[in-house]
Amino acid sequence: MNIRILIASIAFATSANAQTPYAEMQGRPIKALSDQQVADLGAGRGMGLALAAELNGYPGPSHVLELADKLELSAEQRASMQRLFYSMKAEATPLGTKLIEQEADLDRQFANRTVTPESLKASTAAVAATQGMLRETHLKYHLSTGHILTATQLKKYAELRGYGGGHKHRHHH
Repeated sequence: MNIRILIASIAFATSANAQTPYAEMQGRPIKALSDQQVADLGAGRGMGLALAAELNGYPGPSHVLELADKLELSAEQRASMQRLFYSMKAEATPLGTKLIEQEADLDRQFANRTVTPESLKASTAAVAATQGMLRETHLKYHLSTGHILTATQLKKYAELRGYGGGHKHRHHH
């Protein structure tokens, strides 16, 4: 009998915890985005959107600049990387801002109980399109960065980032 009570208590506690994973998110201004995500989007940061590139041997300009001294970038490489970084930020920041606005609009529609199947379809399609453009933006700058570094620098970058240097570099320099 005590085992049954124990099992029932554990099941109830587990069930209660499973029902509240979003409780702390209710107070967010935009329910689908954390404060950190809003800050990252507004600043043009990648937020892992370029992992397909990063983890396959195509570093991004931001991380390369952080490791510039250890990678022994030439003055020309450093200048190229800086230009790529500024261009990436110039493209990504307005897209991030647009995404924040679109998520806020979707949130408002639900909060105000004005959402319809049609507005939902339009809003989610807009969010998806912006997310796709933002991801493509970050990925294309990773692609460009890979063409500026030497094979030795790419290997060193992977080691410095903790990837073990095991990337197969198929891109051309």
